[in-house]
Amino acid sequence: MLIAFNKPFGVICKFSPEPGKPTLADFIKIPNVYPAGRLDTDSEGLLLLTDHGALQTRIAEPDHKLPKTYWAQVEGAPTESALAALREGVKLSDFFTKPAGAQLIDEPPNLWARNPPIRYRAKIPTAWIELTLREGKNRQVRRMTAHVGFPTLRLIRAGIGRVSVVGLDVGAWREIDAEAPWS
Repeated sequence: MLIAFNKPFGVICKFSPEPGKPTLADFIKIPNVYPAGRLDTDSEGLLLLTDHGALQTRIAEPDHKLPKTYWAQVEGAPTESALAALREGVKLSDFFTKPAGAQLIDEPPNLWARNPPIRYRAKIPTAWIELTLREGKNRQVRRMTAHVGFPTLRLIRAGIGRVSVVGLDVGAWREIDAEAPWS
């Protein structure tokens, strides 16, 4: 079984209870499924869950090179040199990121409202970057955009392999074909 879930902002990526905080158990009532990878509590978007250990590894482990696409709303107006640095890979404090796909995009269509909304500053514009990574270190996208001078305000995982969050309401899930990420 493979489930695509559109994780809302603020939901913790685990099933065990966390006093006063929503977890996956508040949304998914299917026993014995587990996240294939993680998504920070303050990030939103696509999370795949499965009851099959080998499939979980195939999706989550960077060795399998499954691309993960993110939409990052950043503070400021990213320059071509900042995008080029993201494409080449950047030196963070503990590792050098692999080259990533990076491009400016318009605000994604049919984007759901975030609760709470991002901070708004009248004199500082925001922009959207689409990043595609084939690795997944802790808070990597946020660290990368900050490193090139454009801190992430909102982060949405838009896709894993060929599975997309498009058309999946926030907080909703659907069962998908286990071959979907690779077909």
